[in-house]
Amino acid sequence: MSTEPETTEEAGPGTPDTPEAPGAETAPEPAPEPRESPAEGTDPHGAGGGFGEGEGKAEGASGGDGDGSAGRLSEAEAELAAQRVERERIERRKAEKQGAIESGTKLSGTAADLLAAVRAVESGEKPTATVFAESAPAPRRPAPEPARRPQPTPAPAVVTSGAPAQHTVESVRGVLAEGGAPEALAPQVAAALGEGADSALREDPWQLLRIGGVRPDQADGFARALLGGACGPDDERRGRAVTVWLLEQAALAGHTALDLPTLTAALDRQGVPDPDAAVQDTLAEAEALAFQDALEDPTGTAPQGADEGEGQEEERPVRVLVGLERYALAEESLADGLARLVNSLSKDAEQAWQAAADAASGGTAELVRAVAGHGLVLHTGAEAARAEPAALLDAARAVGLRAFAVCHTPDGRRRLAALPGGADADAAERGVGTVAGLLSGAEGPGRDADGALELDLLIVLDAPQLDVESAAMLVESLPDGARMVLSGDPAVLWSAGPGRVFADLLTARACPQIASRVPDPGPIGELVSGIGIGELSQVEAPGKEVVIVPVRDAGEAVHRTVQLVVDSVPRAIGIPADQTVVITPGHGGAAGTRALNAALKERLNPGPGRFGGFDPGDRIAYAPAPGRTVPGVVVKADTEGLHLACAGAPVVVPRERVEGSVRHGWALTAHQAVGARWPAAVVVLPGDAAQALSRPWVYTAFGRAERHLSVVHGVEQALPSAVAQTLAKPRTTRLPTLLRTQVPAGG
Repeated sequence: MSTEPETTEEAGPGTPDTPEAPGAETAPEPAPEPRESPAEGTDPHGAGGGFGEGEGKAEGASGGDGDGSAGRLSEAEAELAAQRVERERIERRKAEKQGAIESGTKLSGTAADLLAAVRAVESGEKPTATVFAESAPAPRRPAPEPARRPQPTPAPAVVTSGAPAQHTVESVRGVLAEGGAPEALAPQVAAALGEGADSALREDPWQLLRIGGVRPDQADGFARALLGGACGPDDERRGRAVTVWLLEQAALAGHTALDLPTLTAALDRQGVPDPDAAVQDTLAEAEALAFQDALEDPTGTAPQGADEGEGQEEERPVRVLVGLERYALAEESLADGLARLVNSLSKDAEQAWQAAADAASGGTAELVRAVAGHGLVLHTGAEAARAEPAALLDAARAVGLRAFAVCHTPDGRRRLAALPGGADADAAERGVGTVAGLLSGAEGPGRDADGALELDLLIVLDAPQLDVESAAMLVESLPDGARMVLSGDPAVLWSAGPGRVFADLLTARACPQIASRVPDPGPIGELVSGIGIGELSQVEAPGKEVVIVPVRDAGEAVHRTVQLVVDSVPRAIGIPADQTVVITPGHGGAAGTRALNAALKERLNPGPGRFGGFDPGDRIAYAPAPGRTVPGVVVKADTEGLHLACAGAPVVVPRERVEGSVRHGWALTAHQAVGARWPAAVVVLPGDAAQALSRPWVYTAFGRAERHLSVVHGVEQALPSAVAQTLAKPRTTRLPTLLRTQVPAGG
């Protein structure tokens, strides 16, 4: 490592500002501050209980993706349509299952009350006080054979707009104005509440909490303006709305459900007088679901008296969880699908797999042999280890097997397709795509009559970035007998969406796990490998592969960052500014992405920003759907919208979606950058970012650099402390429990 020697210009003064919590790994607190994600949630409101102007663009909302023609579905619209079809299929499957949610063992008190409430909801009744005195529900029903995911409806020649009717928007606009809320929220409210949204909002003003960025205190002020003295903190409508809002906030933090005590404590902090009643009412209205999951005995000992034949059944510890239906059904569907893959291994292609294993060598041979004998295999390793699943893909296709590989980002697809063995073929010819492209039907093989992908093998790289919904859709898309490989680096940040699928599977040990022994080369590889095991050590960097730039405050950090990108790295390393990425912990603050992008735009592409703050040539980060970020460049703007070039493809973002889905992209957060790499990376660590650092964040940020890494360092000892001590914060998920009941350890 060396200290940046290239410039002697004095840095300008600056005052540190507290950044927005990046949430690389967020705490299990159900109502966290806005966290770092591929697209940070836009908050259009001011402080306190009133509404005000928001700051920032494209930090959370989804935007259109396509070529702007009226005759095509965009990639994002096709993906969302596929998700709707999948959710409908899951709901139909769940409706066919008999019995109540698993009760586990004997319960009493609030836990038993909540489970009785679930039973009442399933029977079509609203729980009453007497219902909560009933015993625990019946045992969990046996899971039927998972149904294959139906094929999405092909895109029609003409696509009608999904925007709400104008008269609905105008009616909602009037209600918002009457309640003192921003009228700009009208399209979102109309889309969320549908026809008759104005009446629904008048009847229940707290429905405003269904709009991203609205806080409970703001919804309270809106309700007071509409209802006057008829509303109060004990209003059951408020209790339900705040409960659902807390569960949505927990999902943004990565949880698929919340422990009941955590949820009730959060409701108490939000001023709900009777949290238990609020949860009960939310369950009664089917706005959330409750689950009772048996916990493993940490001692592993048998119940007392079992050896003596006393026939006594010891009560097992359980936990009661509450979650939103969409994530609960996705997690159960994922567990069912994984069990199907493990238990339905096809022997039809056994000879072909044997031929592939015979032709492979080294670590690839071990991986091929594992896949030949198992329906689900996990593969772990860093960047260099991607060569092994790439070789597996080529070996399978060489013996006539239908194989396809998907990555998290277009850049990941490019890097995988360029690995040895496929240099002369483009991504499609080699059988490589993205998760979003495969699910939307834009990439990959076709589907059979049952809607299943025509594949014998699906390889998913960047597996830690899979959330439960995407993972469920992938697994349910595979036919019986197909094999699946999930490959990724377990040390990077988890998915932006709820769940921790890859980590849960590694913990469950429900299938073979192949760990690559191929290390990442060079000083950067050595540095990042050490961080992965909690060691931040100095490495030899004779070619200035790693440079440390000390700074005193956030203002100097911004100044030095611009200097590195514009001058030092191009001159000393030979990497131009357009091949350098800046990574910082959060969007806000004096050295967050907003401040850095403003400074970089001023130096690299100054302009008036005539179209929503953008000019041709601006680097951008485009969010075609929540949880996805695609880097690109602004081409032009016209009446159709903002024209972008993203991953070599033209994209037109309609004018009304620009603010919610496009932001400047010279500087990114680590979550936005995960899954991609650049020739050079400048990681900015101002002093006010110390609390945001963790080992996964540092590992992910430093690992985005291929040839050169500059660290703008202002956190002093907080950096080695975070690497050594601050691990990924836990997420509450149900997948390990569901897998234990369906897949024995070891598959």
